[in-house]
Amino acid sequence: MRWTANLNGRYFKVKINVWRRLVILLTILLISYSVLRADDGKVSGYFFGDYYHMLSSHKEDLEGRNGFRYRRIYFQYDRKIKENDDSPNNLAVRLRFEMNSDSLPEKGDKIKPYVKNGYLKWKNSDWNTDVLVGLFGTPALANTEKLWGYRVLLKTPEDLHKFVSSTDFGIAIKGSLADKLINYHVMLANGSGTKAEADSDKKAYFALALKPVDGLLIECYADAETGDELDLLLHGLIGYQNDIFKGGVLFSMEAGESERKMASVFGSAKLIDNLKIAARFDKNLDLNPKGGGIAYTPHSKEASANTVIFGLDWSPAKNVYVLPNVVASFYDEPERGEKPDLDLQPRLTLYYKF
Repeated sequence: MRWTANLNGRYFKVKINVWRRLVILLTILLISYSVLRADDGKVSGYFFGDYYHMLSSHKEDLEGRNGFRYRRIYFQYDRKIKENDDSPNNLAVRLRFEMNSDSLPEKGDKIKPYVKNGYLKWKNSDWNTDVLVGLFGTPALANTEKLWGYRVLLKTPEDLHKFVSSTDFGIAIKGSLADKLINYHVMLANGSGTKAEADSDKKAYFALALKPVDGLLIECYADAETGDELDLLLHGLIGYQNDIFKGGVLFSMEAGESERKMASVFGSAKLIDNLKIAARFDKNLDLNPKGGGIAYTPHSKEASANTVIFGLDWSPAKNVYVLPNVVASFYDEPERGEKPDLDLQPRLTLYYKF
């Protein structure tokens, strides 16, 4: 009888704790909703994920793997803080959380959020200048991201092949001159991405873009990071976009601890109002020592990889996109050993924005 009474008491305690947590969670959500409704802030975000099937892989344990996954979830809050309607100056804040599923794990874990962006931006319209402080996107990928436009399919080439981080913590100045003919973006940061700074090394980024005619962009970019050995990245980008087509050609060269080069050609085009096509080809001209760590599409480190992505983009409703696509990586002949097998991964991707 005593055991039954203790068991019942324990059951009621657990039940009370569960209801208490639900009440606390509901209270937090209601307060957060009231605060967001009370100010001029904007909540937005998106998610995308796939059903994937590794038809072929250079790694035997990955061949045949299939399943459902989220590759990215964003939850974002933006707010502008303007002095008055006539002022050319205003402040803005952004907080963005990102969540991802594990990349082809042997044993999966729960999706965990982390801070992707958190910054304060000061804008001066008279000077065509923005100053950013905090955690935000690096100059390396900004224009490439706009021209490629399909992060939902693959990261931009330099981000995918781990030439540079997409985000860093520091301070940046960006703007335009000569009636937006010249565009610049300068940044000084930790060089540690979204991770905490673990040393005193710093990384400097610089991008200079010209827009000589409508739709055409020519960009030169460089970054350098201090340390035991100076790491340097250079790239040249030429892109074009109009109402029907956008795309570009990118060449990147890394020097320092690892010396490697890469070229990429990419583009997308509208077929009909709610249907587009996208394609890309990345050519690694050297071995990528970080290739095995590429999320969701790991590459062999034994030979130079060539990556092809092809997909259709169908929008059945506003802000909803269905993208059947295929990612393939084939390899050049290695200096030693056997040529790695083809990596072939068809996917059906769902993308939703809010």
